[in-house]
Amino acid sequence: MIKLKACLLFLCILGMQLNATAQTIDLFADSVSKPSNDIITSSFKTTRIVNGHSIENVGAGILDFKIMHRFGAINQGGYEFFGLDQATMRMGLDYGLTKNLMIGIGRSTFQKQFDGFVKYKIIRQQVGEHNIPISISYVGSTIYKSLKNATTIYEPYVSDKFSFVHQILFARKFNDYFSLQLTPILLRYNIIENVNIPNDFYSLGIGFRQRISKRVNITTEYFYRIDKLDGYYDPLTVGVDIETGGHVFQLHVSNSTGMTERTFINETTGSWGKGDLRFGFNISRVFTLKKPKELKNLKF
Repeated sequence: MIKLKACLLFLCILGMQLNATAQTIDLFADSVSKPSNDIITSSFKTTRIVNGHSIENVGAGILDFKIMHRFGAINQGGYEFFGLDQATMRMGLDYGLTKNLMIGIGRSTFQKQFDGFVKYKIIRQQVGEHNIPISISYVGSTIYKSLKNATTIYEPYVSDKFSFVHQILFARKFNDYFSLQLTPILLRYNIIENVNIPNDFYSLGIGFRQRISKRVNITTEYFYRIDKLDGYYDPLTVGVDIETGGHVFQLHVSNSTGMTERTFINETTGSWGKGDLRFGFNISRVFTLKKPKELKNLKF
């Protein structure tokens, strides 16, 4: 336990160190007199691997409308039409403020959750004069569970229903066919059920993309819970990404129902071993709300 937490701390320190190095070499300076560096792009097809954030951002001035849909457990049988009679959904809007910074908001029917996040690119993988082998981003999220509590003696405060998540994303695109990402995560509950349960939970996510064809990719993500809540399982999701112009369809099978970090990392009730799996899909559609500066004077 201590060693794993120490490992997460080391990864965070590594990210800050690489960030300092990037500032020294002036990664994003625009100067024709300096040797060019090729930024590696498209490590993943969308800003989500499936549930979890990927290293990718939407571009500046781009709005991404994302629908995430999950059906019920397949092992419920024909009476529930193998889970298709049940469904939960998250609708979200992600927007690129700059080339390095994006924000997003969402609303989930599961536990009636609201969520918001910021994602910032610290370092981009690049080759050339300054070779940087990995990309690093930070994601900070806030989750509000608006589901009404059962009537009890204790009257909860509004702040009791908030959870907070901090993530550092380490990703590398090895070639046009394979990308890998590691994500150390800290999840904090503002309030817990009893004093024997910690407020802070650490976990480590791993995800990858394997290209099958020009528009089809296999994606997989798994989150290992270092600190565990009893009665829950580690989430594992396997999916297929299909790109069609302005849309990206993500079809997948998972043992998780929730679509926020609080629920899919820490509160997954399904088990792959028991066949408690759910079919789901994500749809992403992007819109250009603000044209890049270099295109403003062009007429179409």
